[in-house]
Amino acid sequence: MCGRREKQREWLVLHVPAGQRTVGPVAEVTSDEGVAVDNHAKHETTRVLIMGAAGRDFHTFNLLFRGSLAHQVMGFTAAQIPNIQDRRYPAALAGALYPDGIPIYPEAELERLIQHHHIDQVIFAYSDVSHEAVMRTASRVIAAGASFCVPGTRSTMLAARKPVVSICATRTGAGKSPVSRRVSAVLAAAGLRIGLVRHPMPYGDLELQAVQRFVRLADLDAAACTIEEREEYEPHLRAGRTVYAGVDYEGVLRAVESEADVIVWDGGNNDWPFFVPDLEIVVVDPHRLTDAQGYFPGHVNLLRADVAILSKIDSASAAEREAARRFVGRVNPRAALVEVAMPPGLPERDRLRGQRILVVEDGPSVTHGGMASGAGLLAVRQNEGGAIIDPKPYAVGSLRRLWTDYPHLGPVLPAMGYGAEQISELESTIAKVPCDLVVIATPVDLARLIRITQPTVRVSYEATEVGSPTLAELLRDIIARARRG
Repeated sequence: MCGRREKQREWLVLHVPAGQRTVGPVAEVTSDEGVAVDNHAKHETTRVLIMGAAGRDFHTFNLLFRGSLAHQVMGFTAAQIPNIQDRRYPAALAGALYPDGIPIYPEAELERLIQHHHIDQVIFAYSDVSHEAVMRTASRVIAAGASFCVPGTRSTMLAARKPVVSICATRTGAGKSPVSRRVSAVLAAAGLRIGLVRHPMPYGDLELQAVQRFVRLADLDAAACTIEEREEYEPHLRAGRTVYAGVDYEGVLRAVESEADVIVWDGGNNDWPFFVPDLEIVVVDPHRLTDAQGYFPGHVNLLRADVAILSKIDSASAAEREAARRFVGRVNPRAALVEVAMPPGLPERDRLRGQRILVVEDGPSVTHGGMASGAGLLAVRQNEGGAIIDPKPYAVGSLRRLWTDYPHLGPVLPAMGYGAEQISELESTIAKVPCDLVVIATPVDLARLIRITQPTVRVSYEATEVGSPTLAELLRDIIARARRG
């Protein structure tokens, strides 16, 4: 059994070694009422290691393990996101059973940790990985002697008292953010108060980031948000919407329920939502159709979808569009199918001609999202821009490793900024590139964060439905329910 509650039987258990139960003392704890708990009593505990990327891993711990005397979480491992490992999940969030917090280790130490801590179960809790990579990880875990477990959707979703619309995707970079903005605009036009909850991106002080609420751009500055956070938050704040995020999503849910008529879950990577959705919208990129069933948990999302969005149909070929329609119809025939165009907006297109151009793209989409380029390079090519300058020879600091870590990258610069040092490296790299113009295709207003000496133009991209049904039509029942309260 991989979980502590009956309803967790849907977890995937690939290996359960016999006799691997550890009997040992539970750390001294104090209850919320201040009553001491017997720390000398012997309990049969299951030793757990949680694999994550500073998001679902913390949510899984909070929901399934934080108060469990039957389990002892020995640590988290971290992947995908820099500067997360070698820290601790703080005691204030870990709860009374973990007065010293919980260490976070690099994922490369997986086998050593399993052996050293006599781990019984390894919980896989992050997203945007190929099915092959998931099973390679499972093989490593099983070979080291532990069970490999994947918590399911039912056991990791919180029920809300307000209607929830979730927007997720089959892969990072599919166009989820423009769809989230479009859904929010439809709901706002109906006169509803929207609480937009973003998938976690807690890259700073985890205790301070437990429950976050952003109303204005100055709030992002005060919270020292990374570029990756700002890419998701800024467009909503500019549209006058309140954004919530954090680490403890039960606290986040209680906060947003007190202020909103309807909750919009703005998913991250290709993860599934943390809240039970009343309408589950999933974005499919017709340019990367094989990823829609080859990546975890994007395939889960598509199988669950009430609405499947075919994005970027304006840049997809007729063959790609038709293949996407057939694919969605075969995988999930009950899903309503909506086609959406996302043309890059470039109001100053005449400035591109004859220029040496550096293209700065949305960071996550072109790194672990696997895209060679994004809307920026597309806009330059569609508008017959000048020569593209490859930034690779001019990268400084940690940005030099980008082309090693992500060899698929094209001649573009990801807007990397996981902390002040990397933001400074981005500024230095842009300054070194011998270009006449910087085309910025990240939603972040980079000029607020770094000094760019070259002239700049910004590329925007929004979602517009083509044909029927429209999102407004599909949201009617949600709007009616939200109005009834």
